[in-house]
Amino acid sequence: MSEGINVRITGKLRSFVESQVGEAGVYESVSEYIRSLIRQDFDKSEAEKWNLLYRELAPGMNAPDSEFVDSTAEDIKAAARRSKKRNAL
Repeated sequence: MSEGINVRITGKLRSFVESQVGEAGVYESVSEYIRSLIRQDFDKSEAEKWNLLYRELAPGMNAPDSEFVDSTAEDIKAAARRSKKRNAL
């Protein structure tokens, strides 16, 4: 059984929530409304993460082919070893 979370809402916020629930609102219960808001916030957070990743990768994805060089796994390992030696000095 999952543990519940209780939230107290008063004043204008309570009135607004109540207007979103029941016959006059879109949601059948306050819990349904709150879960919907949390899902929207979660989805927004996940979208922001993907957008950040895309912005970081976009320069490479949009670079012309002439910017790329052919490398083998051995080339990359050798470059890493050289870099490690330089940084150790």
